[in-house]
Amino acid sequence: MAREDFRVMRLRILLAAVGCFGLSGVLAAQTTAYSWPPGPGLTQIKLWPQGAPNPENQPAAQGPSAMAAPPARPEHDTTTAKDNLIAGRPLVRLGNVTEPTLTLYKAPAGQNTHAAVVVFPGGGYSILAMDLEGTEVCQWLNGIGVNCVLVKYRVPESGPYPKSAAALQDAQRAMGMVREHASEWGIDPVKVGVLGFSAGGHLAAAISTHYDKRLYPQVDAADDESCRPDFAIVIYPGYLAVAENGMAFNPDIPVTAQTPPTFLVQAEDDPVHVENAVEYFMALKKARVAAELHVYTKGGHGYGLRPTELPVTHWPALAATWMKTIGMIR
Repeated sequence: MAREDFRVMRLRILLAAVGCFGLSGVLAAQTTAYSWPPGPGLTQIKLWPQGAPNPENQPAAQGPSAMAAPPARPEHDTTTAKDNLIAGRPLVRLGNVTEPTLTLYKAPAGQNTHAAVVVFPGGGYSILAMDLEGTEVCQWLNGIGVNCVLVKYRVPESGPYPKSAAALQDAQRAMGMVREHASEWGIDPVKVGVLGFSAGGHLAAAISTHYDKRLYPQVDAADDESCRPDFAIVIYPGYLAVAENGMAFNPDIPVTAQTPPTFLVQAEDDPVHVENAVEYFMALKKARVAAELHVYTKGGHGYGLRPTELPVTHWPALAATWMKTIGMIR
């Protein structure tokens, strides 16, 4: 075979390979862009430029149930080889977070609805599932034209409020910072919602009902902005129903008519208990707050939005429809 013919054949093989594997390569690149820790090119800001406030010193966290801030230890992924997989894949379990941040994942320019969702990963206020319930959520939100702000809040021992005010302080601060930067980031300040899983679901409910007063001294102009979410998406929450009180609704989540519209999902077989979503929905209903509840027979806990054969894992499509219904996205 002539050398020139060989070069042509190699070129055809290469082009065929690109045709076969180009899409998977693009998808792999997209997945890498939404991995944790975040790569270069993303906006990441410390929530507390002079250091986080000590929740022990805040009025709301004083008394017998107050907990001191955890000692400074290296932040790291606590996942081990023995930990379970979700949809056949591992996840990041970030622990010892003492320097909270927010990371901005902007929606593509041609798709941007100018809505934004502030995301709180779960982890029992002990760790943060930063990819399963964080970066992967931002990838979905960006895909439907929604800007995502991922909050790395303090753990462990940072909630639930009022046991500790730390996580709620971080949530309030993040919401104010998003609205302060709204024009710069291409975000409509009246279309800023929250989304949380498990403990993060509790945090989403907590900031939906504790927005009228900051739990820390003012830092800068961001704290002049409202920290009330315009809507909330609460997925398999915990701490909203009190087991010691027959799974009655948690009185530390004071729902009023001003609580934002809320979308709820939980499975009946969730070991954290489906009553968390059900009781919150009933409290919202009594206060005449627009709310939507989806309960599934099977699903357990901690599935994020990784699709499996179980219908509960397809909740993102329902949530997107709901955001359209309430006028947050088009």
